[in-house]
Amino acid sequence: MMLTTLFRQLFHKPSTNPFPVKYMPRSVTGLLAKVASGEASIHPPIPVPADLRGKLAYDRDKCIGCKLCVRVCPANVIEFLPDDKKIRIYVARCTFCAQCVDACPVNALATTPEFLLADADRFSSNLIVDGRTGSAGVAPTPDDKQETPDAQHTAEQPVNEALPAEQQLPASD
Repeated sequence: MMLTTLFRQLFHKPSTNPFPVKYMPRSVTGLLAKVASGEASIHPPIPVPADLRGKLAYDRDKCIGCKLCVRVCPANVIEFLPDDKKIRIYVARCTFCAQCVDACPVNALATTPEFLLADADRFSSNLIVDGRTGSAGVAPTPDDKQETPDAQHTAEQPVNEALPAEQQLPASD
């Protein structure tokens, strides 16, 4: 199994996108203007591979609340919601290993080809999957953020208070 994967990867062309142009332009916006006017061309992006393990999709109706996905997740990304007997997935910490997808006995979890997940807020609705609104979920309220395993600091508890006394900055009142 491992040898076949190794040989397959050795002889396949890499699935990476080349930089859009041969040389780095002085101005990216200038290059985009030239492309729009037809003066320059860029490399087209390659298609997404069929077996890409992207953002997780969760079918809330299929989920039976067995918690197998919670147990197998190596990054502790999946939170069990005991009131609903459903799960919430924090995609910002996901390693996209798809072990939860393999473990789900009712196929309530699946991977999608979506991989552009950059966001300034790790608790945005783009990075939380709970099955309420398709593959993206509803962002938790500030009360939920305090209970998440990843949230260490809240607006009520400044970062300074979490530091040892000798490392705290002086108060700026």
